[in-house]
Amino acid sequence: MTATPTSPGAPSSSALAVVKGHGTQNDFVLLDDRDGRMSLDAPLVRALADRRAGLGGDGVIRVVPSASLPEGAAVLAQEPQARWFMDYRNADGSIAQMCGNGVRVFAAYLERLGAWDGTGELALGTRAGVRRVRRVEVPPGLADDVWYAVDMGRWFLPGGERATATGADAEVAVAGLAVPRMALSVDLGNPHTVLALADLSELAAADLTRAPEVTPVPAEGTNVELVVTLGEEWLPEGTLVGRVRMRVHERGVGETRSCGTGACAAALAVRTWAGADAPDVWFVEVPGGTVRVTARSDGHVELAGPAVLVAGAEVDLTALHLA
Repeated sequence: MTATPTSPGAPSSSALAVVKGHGTQNDFVLLDDRDGRMSLDAPLVRALADRRAGLGGDGVIRVVPSASLPEGAAVLAQEPQARWFMDYRNADGSIAQMCGNGVRVFAAYLERLGAWDGTGELALGTRAGVRRVRRVEVPPGLADDVWYAVDMGRWFLPGGERATATGADAEVAVAGLAVPRMALSVDLGNPHTVLALADLSELAAADLTRAPEVTPVPAEGTNVELVVTLGEEWLPEGTLVGRVRMRVHERGVGETRSCGTGACAAALAVRTWAGADAPDVWFVEVPGGTVRVTARSDGHVELAGPAVLVAGAEVDLTALHLA
C-alpha cells in the first residue's frame, strides 16, 4: 500500500487526511487525491472501512483526476467537462461501478474542497459512465439541509420483454422468510435484484446478516432489495407519486442503511409491476432516510437526496499496520 498525505500540514508519510460523509446514512470514507499520487489498494480500503479498528464505512471514495485512470480517460472522451473521477471501493476492498448515494456525497466533498461552487451542473466520471449532479430544493416535510439530484443514466431490465411481462426473471431466498420469492433484475450500471414483500412485518422479519441466495446469480454478484409498496398520492402541485419502503443487502458490504442505485432499482421494479399508469416519481424510504427517484421520459433515471459531511480526521497508517 502506498499513500501520500493529502493535507498540506500532515506531519509524516504515515498520516492520511480523510473526511467522513454519508447519504441517508450510507456512509463513506473520502480521500482527496487531486494530485493523482495515491495508490488505493484493497488492504487500505478494508482498514479504513473497518468499523472497529478503522474509521468505519460502507465504502471508500477517492477524488482523483479522470485523466489519471484508464476508466477516466474513457469518460473524458465522452464528456471533457468530467474533470474529476469517483473512484469507489466497497468495504471489502472490491471495485464497484457506481454508488448513487456516494455520487451525492462526492459532489458535497468537491464543494468542501473548492473544486465545485455548487451552481449549475457538475459532470463526474464513474465506472458506470458520466454522472451529472445539481443542487435541488429539499422536499417539504424533510429535515435535510441540502439535496442533490443525480442523473443516474439509462437503466434496463436484463430479463428483457419476458421479465417485463411476467414481472420476474430470478428467484431469491432470504433468511427469515419462509419460502423463496420471485424477483426482478434491474441494471443501473451495477446489478440489482428486487423482490416484493407483502407487508412491513415481512420486511422486518428478513435476516440480512446473511447474503440472500439469488438464482441465477449474475456473474459479478448482485445487490438485493426487499420492497414493500406503501401506495400512491397526489402532491399539492399536482404530481402523482408512489412510496415504497426498502431494505438492501449490498454485495461486498452486507446490509446497509441505504443504497442509491438500490433505491432506483426498487422504484423502477415497483413501477414495472404497477403497469402503464404507474407514477414516474417515487419516494423511497430506507432505514437511513428518504430519497426521490424519477423515471425520466428520455430513459434515464434521476436520484435525489441529501449528502452530509460529518467530520475530518487524520488517520495514522502505522496504527492500521499499513505504513
